[in-house]
Amino acid sequence: MLRFEHIAFLWALAAVPLMVILFFVVRRWKRKALALLGNRATVLKMIPEVSFTRPGLKFLFFLLAYVSVVIGAANPQIGTKVEEGKRMGSDLMILLDVSNSMLAGDLAPNRLENAKRAVSQLIDNLHNDRIGIIIFAGEAYVQLPVTTDYSAAKLFLNNITTDIVPTQGTAIGAAIDMGMKSFDLVNGSGKAMILMTDGENHEDDAVGAARRAAEKDVAIHVIGLGSPEGSPVPIYSNGSPVGFHKDEKGQTVVTKLNEPMCKEISAAGGGIYVRASNANSGLGLIMDQVAKMEKKTYNSKMFKNYEDRFQFFLAFAVLMLVLEFFISSRRNLRLSELNLFEVKKS
Repeated sequence: MLRFEHIAFLWALAAVPLMVILFFVVRRWKRKALALLGNRATVLKMIPEVSFTRPGLKFLFFLLAYVSVVIGAANPQIGTKVEEGKRMGSDLMILLDVSNSMLAGDLAPNRLENAKRAVSQLIDNLHNDRIGIIIFAGEAYVQLPVTTDYSAAKLFLNNITTDIVPTQGTAIGAAIDMGMKSFDLVNGSGKAMILMTDGENHEDDAVGAARRAAEKDVAIHVIGLGSPEGSPVPIYSNGSPVGFHKDEKGQTVVTKLNEPMCKEISAAGGGIYVRASNANSGLGLIMDQVAKMEKKTYNSKMFKNYEDRFQFFLAFAVLMLVLEFFISSRRNLRLSELNLFEVKKS
């Protein structure tokens, strides 16, 4: 398995096309300037030491050295060993509301980003627990099956937006049912769902779904996002707010936290309800409940002993720079006078 320790350094490779373009622009300019001096054959006899091929070769060596240095700085690593073992942990499924109302700004910067930041902090504090992500609006989708790959979990989390689900709404019940299908309900215990929603405009029997989950020993904890006073829902265009959603009467739509519904779902699911704020996401209280659950033993496979490979790229870069240094930009007149294939007339 290959990975880069500092993958952000690879952005420096974007300069390669610019270097190539600049090289050919300068080369073309030099050719035009040379053509202005007179007949090409005559001019070349006046500058016999000038080489028109060696600068290109030197540039190629420099470019290869630059690319190698960038890749080396990113430090490619190879996982050379797959370690199999047994772990004990709980299975957590995050049910994240991505309806348009989650763009309301009563939690900074908005409800959705506040929730994503809380989940990211949760992932940082996990050790042996497995985590999955389900997103929902009018429909529910599995964004990430339960896994111990926390890096993948963060990657999927960062890509979540309100545009990722085409149908708007708040199908909490569908999300809970999908979470139940994602769990292995045959082996072990210690399963819970963390529902993060504003609870507004729910479209199905969320309470019934939570009750069915609790009957199979899966707790449903709920984090309420938003405020009872509510906040308008912004409209974005090219990443910038351009106004607010309005109803058919032209009035600005205000989305409010449906706290009674959130409490009812958590009660039916045998979990707890916490209302998030800018200062406290509420995940701490819920994780205290998760820590009390019975841990499940499961098999895990992970790449271990990642070995650095930056040294190969840096060595290649040094070699290219040495070659570039020893190649002169001028022609060797003695070598150019040799004509090994010349046929001498008797």
